[in-house]
Amino acid sequence: MEKFTTLKDTAVPLDIENVDTDQIIPARFLKATDKAGFGENLFRDWRFDKYDKLNPDFVLNQDQYSGSILVAGNNFGCGSSREHAAWALKAYGFKVVVSSYFADIFKGNSLNNGLLPVQVSPEFLEKLFIAIQKDSEEKIKVDLENQKIAITSTGESERFNIDPYKKTCMINGFDDIDFLVSKLEAIKNYENNKKTTPASVGV
Repeated sequence: MEKFTTLKDTAVPLDIENVDTDQIIPARFLKATDKAGFGENLFRDWRFDKYDKLNPDFVLNQDQYSGSILVAGNNFGCGSSREHAAWALKAYGFKVVVSSYFADIFKGNSLNNGLLPVQVSPEFLEKLFIAIQKDSEEKIKVDLENQKIAITSTGESERFNIDPYKKTCMINGFDDIDFLVSKLEAIKNYENNKKTTPASVGV
């Protein structure tokens, strides 16, 4: 996976609550077993109308909004446990999703695929929406090492939580196997020390 430490970028505001995984990537696109092509079908039924034409009212189709950060409404990623939702968001170009609440399975799938879910308070989420809608060029800074998200123009910030193991993996660009491989030398040293250290004898 790509390493993630700090990101400063513009954001796309998706001010909709209870966005479920079927809205993120509709079930009819789940036949594929690899990650290729999922980005083009992200929010497919919202991005396109029934005639397969771009819907100009949907935020991803509005030229003023762009960037690798998606700021979404409360309870993002609810519904079925499809990993494809994280695949689609990542393939489209998003590196961070911000919400005041994430479904647990979606959060886990995102972290496993290098997509950082940043959970903030409802109050700070509202500040983000206001800042982005006021100025579509507003930069949002996400600092994973210090677990802080900030609005650049105002300096307002908030800390966020993340599992320490997943934080280590994202900072180093590790998946679970990469993490184990990174510990191989330490494991070998431990095993060698066990072989050379005399066993203590009870008296």
